[in-house]
Amino acid sequence: MIHTNIDINRIGHLTFGGADCVTLAEKYGTPLYLLDEERLRKNCRDYRESVKRYFGAGSLPLYASKALCCKEIYRVINDEGLGADIVSGGELYTALCAGFPAENIYFHGNNKTCDEILYALDKGIGCFIVDNHDELEFLNAECVKRGTKQKVLLRVSPGIDPHTHRAVVTGNVDSKFGVPIETGQAFGFVKRALECEGIKVDGLHCHIGSQIFDKYPFTDAAKIMLAFAAKIKKELGAEFGTVNLGGGIGVRYVETDPKTSIDVIMKGIKEELDKLVAEAGIRPPVFLFEMGRFVVADAGMTLYTVGSVKRINGYKDYVCVDGGMTDNPRYALYGSKYTVFNATHADGEYSQTADVAGRNCESDDVIGEAMSVQRFERGDILAVAVTGAYNYSMASNYNRVPRPAMVSVKNGEDKLIIKRETYEDMARNEL
Repeated sequence: MIHTNIDINRIGHLTFGGADCVTLAEKYGTPLYLLDEERLRKNCRDYRESVKRYFGAGSLPLYASKALCCKEIYRVINDEGLGADIVSGGELYTALCAGFPAENIYFHGNNKTCDEILYALDKGIGCFIVDNHDELEFLNAECVKRGTKQKVLLRVSPGIDPHTHRAVVTGNVDSKFGVPIETGQAFGFVKRALECEGIKVDGLHCHIGSQIFDKYPFTDAAKIMLAFAAKIKKELGAEFGTVNLGGGIGVRYVETDPKTSIDVIMKGIKEELDKLVAEAGIRPPVFLFEMGRFVVADAGMTLYTVGSVKRINGYKDYVCVDGGMTDNPRYALYGSKYTVFNATHADGEYSQTADVAGRNCESDDVIGEAMSVQRFERGDILAVAVTGAYNYSMASNYNRVPRPAMVSVKNGEDKLIIKRETYEDMARNEL
């Protein structure tokens, strides 16, 4: 199996986190998101312990909420000693509803609204990652008005290509995120921030992309960031206490993806950073990271019911399910690959090549194309592995389809953590 929390029981059903997937589908209906709490907690602990081992207790490991945001996630990551990276007022509201401490929240976003900034200030948020001059000026003016001083990190673009899909690259020069170092604009951005009366500049932030399987994109970015920090020290006399290198460590969606160890990657990053800090001649900053996909992706699975198997002679086969791009748009957006199982007959041979097609009226509504799959019949439960990240969080009501429920499993026991959306829910705000 692609991950150790997936197995087959004695009656040939797929299990996830020790729970029978067919039984869960019968109990809660499909489509259905599953969340393996034990795997989620293990990933949190591996992340936390690796950061502590190589970067010290002062480096708070952050969870990137955009990967999966719900109350249960915030309860778990708070239990496990992680901070949170949020990107909207809605994520902030959800975190606070779950009792997550505001002082451990870092607020990202390239275009935070005025209302979101004011809301975050009212709630005593720990740190803003300031993306641009306009945000800086608004935040500063509001803090001066309140007589407060807000801790911030300044997001800059190091101009690094981590060799992932262009849609998930965020650290290149012409990105919508941050202020570029290469053009000289980041220097002016930092200079102005240091002058702001209501702003406490704690350091720098960058994020270069996703699905990264080695240390080098991080260390390449760090080399540029630390050289920039040395320039700031030399020319402006300011030293930064923090450098946030973002997230992006990859996970295995299919057997051909590399196997990764966060400990190996973090150790490699640490060894390179020690050299780079010495070369830059600056005081060693606290290094932060913000992993989302690594924490939650393989803790998730999605279950569907097969409605039809369509064979077009001489062309291709389709296995059609009762979900699709409304609950998982990643294939349509990125061409993302997945591993699928016939949860009803999980011990069957992979003897068919087919497109797994969704139910929505859109030609590109597929979970995957030309996939090697087991034989399916109408009524079988189809399981898609590693759907914890960027599935529920990107779900929509396209075609007026309700969003699925989510069930947490732990040691074979199940618990509903998000109710299935109803038609009434979708029409609730309409007049």
